[in-house]
Amino acid sequence: MLNQKIEGLVAAPFTPFDQDGNLNCELIPSYYELLKQNKIKGAFICGSTGEGVSLTFDEKVSVLKAWTALTKQDDDFSLMFFLGGTNIKECMELAKIAEREGADAISFTSPYYFKPANIQQLAKCCEEIAASAPNTAFYYYHIPVLTGGNFSMINLLKEVDGKIPNFRGIKYTHEDFMDFLSCLNYADRKYDMLWGRDENMLSALVLGTKGAVGSTYNYAAPLYHELMDCYEKGQLEEANKWQQKSIDMIQLLGKYGGIATGKAYMKLVDLDCGEFRLPIANMDEQQFVAFKTEVSNLGFDQFKSKK
Repeated sequence: MLNQKIEGLVAAPFTPFDQDGNLNCELIPSYYELLKQNKIKGAFICGSTGEGVSLTFDEKVSVLKAWTALTKQDDDFSLMFFLGGTNIKECMELAKIAEREGADAISFTSPYYFKPANIQQLAKCCEEIAASAPNTAFYYYHIPVLTGGNFSMINLLKEVDGKIPNFRGIKYTHEDFMDFLSCLNYADRKYDMLWGRDENMLSALVLGTKGAVGSTYNYAAPLYHELMDCYEKGQLEEANKWQQKSIDMIQLLGKYGGIATGKAYMKLVDLDCGEFRLPIANMDEQQFVAFKTEVSNLGFDQFKSKK
């Protein structure tokens, strides 16, 4: 059981595919070493960045096993496995497998087809899934922009408090700082609140977060280490500059098509994870050439993750 709160950067890895769009789990050991080399404290696998919703049940299990084979003996690295959000029964089965394979934590998000009517129904979903892996830490994944689950997380904590023994916290990917702070302070700061918006990290640090989960930590971890270090030293103007550099980098994601652009960034750190699956669009070769020029103009080589 992961009992301590997670501090530092947790990357949300891309699921590697080969040229035919099939799993390329042989790349995962190199991926793990890249994260370790860049002082990443954990991995949140099969989430939004990892295309968990585009993977089959068996593929999720294969990805899980490839990662746990590397991490279950590593006490300094926390492996978090995203179960899903629509099929509760499937989430329960995956939770059991995750516990058996040695994942440090499991995570679940709000169902987004048949949506829970209220916070009580959402809490019931969490309770059933968490009970399927009682010796594994459970984190709720709050990302309402994708799920439509626009619930107040402070109300979720109040609803589950004392009812789910292995409920450890929330991966918070939303911009409601009032709600986030209330969650941080709830029950004498009992729960682990992991920030999930890379472009707003500085604001979350001000509120008191110690841990964060994000996709850009895969390829730009040194940038965020500098940002956090400057903040801890009280060098707020320098921290501000690093956050702006993060924003400039993230704006290129939108310019070149969205989430799939992250895999283009990975090519620039010499880890080719293939392309995103449909319905996500990938950039063509001409766009990639233009993208590389813009990334270079950002000074990417100065803060990119290095092997």
